[in-house]
Amino acid sequence: MNHIFGRHTKISNPVIAGGEGCYLFDKDGKRYLDGSGGAAVSCLGHGDKEVTQAIKDQLDKIAFAHTGFFTSDPAEELADLLIAHAPGDLDRVYLVSGGSEAVEAALKLARQYHLEIGQPDRHRVIARRQSYHGNTLGALAAGGNMWRREPFDPILVETSHIAPCYEYRGRQEAESAEEFGKRVADELETEILRLGPETVMAFIAEPVVGATAGAVPAVDGYFKRVREICDTYGVLLILDEVMCGMGRTGSLFACEQEGVSPDILCMAKGLGAGYQPIGAMLCSKTIYETIEKGSGLFQHGHTYMAHPTACAAGVAVVNAILNRGLVDRVQLQGAKLRKALEEAFSQHPHVGDIRGRGLFLGLEFVEDRATKSTFDPALGLHKKMKANGFSNGLVCYPGGGTVDGKRGDHMLLAPPYIIEDDQVDELVTKLESTISQSI
Repeated sequence: MNHIFGRHTKISNPVIAGGEGCYLFDKDGKRYLDGSGGAAVSCLGHGDKEVTQAIKDQLDKIAFAHTGFFTSDPAEELADLLIAHAPGDLDRVYLVSGGSEAVEAALKLARQYHLEIGQPDRHRVIARRQSYHGNTLGALAAGGNMWRREPFDPILVETSHIAPCYEYRGRQEAESAEEFGKRVADELETEILRLGPETVMAFIAEPVVGATAGAVPAVDGYFKRVREICDTYGVLLILDEVMCGMGRTGSLFACEQEGVSPDILCMAKGLGAGYQPIGAMLCSKTIYETIEKGSGLFQHGHTYMAHPTACAAGVAVVNAILNRGLVDRVQLQGAKLRKALEEAFSQHPHVGDIRGRGLFLGLEFVEDRATKSTFDPALGLHKKMKANGFSNGLVCYPGGGTVDGKRGDHMLLAPPYIIEDDQVDELVTKLESTISQSI
């Protein structure tokens, strides 16, 4: 009998049996090309011997020790490694077990920081529509993924949502990219003033929007204007790099390409590459020293935070990304994949946009390219694509509600950084079959 409470009670998934490189194998022997790294997780691919050996070595020493009593060498090493490469004034690392936990920690730290500096009225969060920051209640409230939020709205903390920097849908015909970016960034200032600057504690955003909209990058200058607005009104800038960070977009930290540094940064997914559940919240030296010189206690915590085995995996993964030149490889293979996608789909009557950075790419599907009209949500196009892709031996990450939470379909691609040229071709060929079978 099956006692698993899975994601969907009416869907029975095959049993995974193994994985090697960019491929996964089920118990029946079927092979799948991992075109999305699961959910942009498996950046190193499957079966990396250095990472698995690091985990085994740590298990031989100590698997777990509660952080209320001990720190550990892997935790200390991982924090040092991340800060050595982190942008701006980021100086401290709070290690957790995943992206939602990292966002929860960020929101609570933002609140406590303002309490410590004598601004207790600051409690409001501003985020963007068509964003996603996690599935725990605080993270879900911050996110702008409408279909995920809707069932739980009555128990979510109120959050303001402004327009995303979604050039394909939002840029007006007469606007330059710079003008568009400034216009939507200025919505943040308008909302801060509407709420009252003395009540706003943080603005949270993904540098490149992931699952909700399908690899949507901001236009040049957008985040610089956002940083300027946050500084003007004393609002903390939280950047969510859970999906787009750790080299995925072609720089170790996605915000490097924006020329800005946040006050708080969240990461996960690629940090552990799927080998262990791990996430992290990084904060500035100013924030940490404010807590240290004030109450001294961050009123938060989880049993498995800074788990030694998970941290050992994280150290091995980050070292692999850095020492194997994988950030450069993301740029190289990402350019090849994007070129292949454009050659295959730039003239496709139902592909409206091909976008993204590095090996974090998305396709948006439309019924009519000229009007950008969406398919009827009742068709469930993204669900058909997922099923057909899986049948074709392709793991991909389609999504629905791309435009407003109800309308729109997209496909997110985030293969392992080690993807080879022939696997790029295989991915696009299988994607062509999947799209033709679905539309």
